[in-house]
Amino acid sequence: MRRFDLELLYALVTVADSGSFTAAAIRLCRSQSAVSEQIRKLEEFCGSILFIRRKTGVQLTAAGERLLPQARELLKLNDLVYRDIQSDELSGTLRLAITDYFRPDDIANVLRRLQRDYPKLKLHVDIQPSALIDQNVCNANYDIGLVMKPLPIGDFLPEGWLELYREPLHWVAADKLVTKLRPLPLVMMPESCTMHRLAIHQLHQHGTPCEIIHSASGVTGLQLALAAGLGLGCLNTSSINKSLVRLGREDGLPDLPEAAFALIPGTLQTPFQKKVCTILTDILRRS
Repeated sequence: MRRFDLELLYALVTVADSGSFTAAAIRLCRSQSAVSEQIRKLEEFCGSILFIRRKTGVQLTAAGERLLPQARELLKLNDLVYRDIQSDELSGTLRLAITDYFRPDDIANVLRRLQRDYPKLKLHVDIQPSALIDQNVCNANYDIGLVMKPLPIGDFLPEGWLELYREPLHWVAADKLVTKLRPLPLVMMPESCTMHRLAIHQLHQHGTPCEIIHSASGVTGLQLALAAGLGLGCLNTSSINKSLVRLGREDGLPDLPEAAFALIPGTLQTPFQKKVCTILTDILRRS
């Protein structure tokens, strides 16, 4: 009897949900060619073409449409069986620090899922800036940190960090008119924030005069100030709500790099903390 490879099915689901091999590769932390090879192997196994490749992305074929819901069910069953085996063993307290750039509209659901699947796991969660999280994890104030780090070309994550996925960064504002103002009015986080320093650097390199007219203490405050039309800001894709418009090169603004979300394991991890880190990595990559 032939058996499906769950990793190939997961690649199928991710490509279908992402809409392209490029976007799926970011979520899977693989190269685009590696994801394409996974889909090729799955198509070979099934004896059917599963995706139609287009310039704008991919579209499921009839065979792909039939396989997709069954692939989701197989992956769901796999997760249920694994959680059932692990849930009784995972018992203890975990101190977790999370950047507020991490999917602000969805973080509660992620934590709720973790608590539901592992009821004996006690979470102490704080929302903090990434730079502070890195420092606090190194000082053993937290067991695991979830941070966001912009990655200009040629830059890499520090050794030991576990990359989850990447997101594009965007210039955002309430409307496009703000880009006509000089100096460019900026709505930023404090100077200690890497996004603050990145935005200022990119604008200076571009020769665009700018000034900070509002400083927010957190992403929620930043979103509110931007929605109120106070100026231009910089956010990752999952932090952009419907009240904001994305701006870019066509609006006279410099390009921005991607940002990576990653887990920082504590320096002196116990077997319990290592297990939770592995589970968190899997949940956050799949959610």
